[in-house]
Amino acid sequence: MILTREHRENWSGFSKVFFRFVFCYFILYIFFSFSGSLLQTPLKWIGSTILGIDYEYDISGYGSGDHTFSYVKLFSGLLISLIFTLIWSILDRKRPAYNALLYWLLVIIRLYLIYFMLVYGFIKVFKSQFPYPSLSRMLQPLGEFSPMGLAWTYMGYSNGFNIFTGGLEVIAGLLLIPKRTQTLGALMVAGVMTHVAAMNLMFDIPVKLFSVHLVFMALFIFSLDSKRFFNVFLFNKPTDTNNYFRPNKEPLYNKITFWMKIVLLALVLLMIIPRGISSTKRWGDKRTKPHLYGIWETAYFIKNNDTLPPLVTDFDRWRYLIIDYKDRATVKTMTDDIRAYNFIIDSTKQKISVFKRDSDTLNNNFNYKYPNKHFLELEGIIEDDTLHIIFNKVDHEQFLLNSRGFNWINERPFNR
Repeated sequence: MILTREHRENWSGFSKVFFRFVFCYFILYIFFSFSGSLLQTPLKWIGSTILGIDYEYDISGYGSGDHTFSYVKLFSGLLISLIFTLIWSILDRKRPAYNALLYWLLVIIRLYLIYFMLVYGFIKVFKSQFPYPSLSRMLQPLGEFSPMGLAWTYMGYSNGFNIFTGGLEVIAGLLLIPKRTQTLGALMVAGVMTHVAAMNLMFDIPVKLFSVHLVFMALFIFSLDSKRFFNVFLFNKPTDTNNYFRPNKEPLYNKITFWMKIVLLALVLLMIIPRGISSTKRWGDKRTKPHLYGIWETAYFIKNNDTLPPLVTDFDRWRYLIIDYKDRATVKTMTDDIRAYNFIIDSTKQKISVFKRDSDTLNNNFNYKYPNKHFLELEGIIEDDTLHIIFNKVDHEQFLLNSRGFNWINERPFNR
C-alpha cells in the first residue's frame, strides 16, 4: 500500500511524496471551500493570468457550486499543492515518516465529511432540499423541464425515498466518528456519494466538483485500511490486528476525545435539526398553505372591458393562476408564458396587492370574491390595464401523479 493507517517507522520515497501532495491538496480544498472569498483577488489573478479568463464572474455562484470561481479555486489549489509538494520534498527529504501528520489529516477530513453528510442527510430526512412538486410544476410540460428540474421533481415526489437516501447519509456520517468504524463509514460515504455525484453529473446539477471531492476523500480514508478489507472479503485470507498510530495512549486523553466528540456531535445536531424542521415548515411540504391556495383556470378574461376568447396565440390572456406559496402567485398565459407576481392577500378587506417581483409595490389594487372553494373572481388594475377575471378551481389532487399512490399489487406495469 502507498499509504496506510498502520504505524510504520520508515516510509518509501514515493509514499512520502504522495502524502505531501494529498495533504496539501485536501487542506487547501477544505480551506478554499470556507475561505476562498477572502482570497478572491489573488485567485482571480491566477484565473486571468494563467487560465486566461477575460470575462466578469461572481464569486458566489448564486447557489451553483460549479461556477467559474469554483474552477479557479480548484486549479489554484492543484497548482499550489504541486509547488508546495516540490518545496516540501526538497526541504524535508530526510524525514523517515509522517505518521502523526497523516493521523491529523484524517481527523480534519473526517470532520469535513461528517459535517456535510449530516447536513445533507438531515435536509433530505426533513425533506427541505426536495419539496413535493409545486403546482406550477404540475402544469409544466415534461419537455420544458431542465435536467436538474427533472431530478428535483423526481426526488421531491417521494417522502420515503428522501428519508431512505438521507438516512444513509446520516448513518455514514455517524460511522465516521469512532475510529473503529471510520473505515466502514468511509466505504459507506463513498457508495452513497458516488450515487449523488453520478446524479449531479448525469442531470447537470451544479454540485459536481463538491460531490466528487467528497467521494475522493471517503475513498482516501478507506484506502488506508483497505488491505484488510480485501483480504477478508475478496481473497479469503486471514488478517491481523493493525498497530495504528496513536497521538497519546493515556486513558485520560481517550476520555477527553470521547466526550469532545459527543459535545461536538450534539452541537452540530442542535444546529442542523431545528433548521431542518424550520425549513420544511416554511418552504417544504409541511408549510401552511396560503389563502386561495390552488390552481385556478380562467373561465372569463375581460381586459379594458373587452372579453378575450381563449386563443392559444394570445400572449396577454391568463390561462391559469397558481397560488402555491404565501404572498406569491404565478400566472401562466395562453402562450405558456410564465409570469411571477407578488400576491399579498388581505382577507379582511377582500383585497389583493398584485405586482411583479421586480416592480414597485401596488397596494390593494385588486378586489376579489371567493363565495366558495370552486370559484374566484378578481377585478382590478395592473400595468395600466383594467382586468376582470373569473376562475374555476382545478382539482389538482386528481392529477395522476397525486392520485395514483402506492400499490403492492400491479397486474401489469402502470407506466404512463
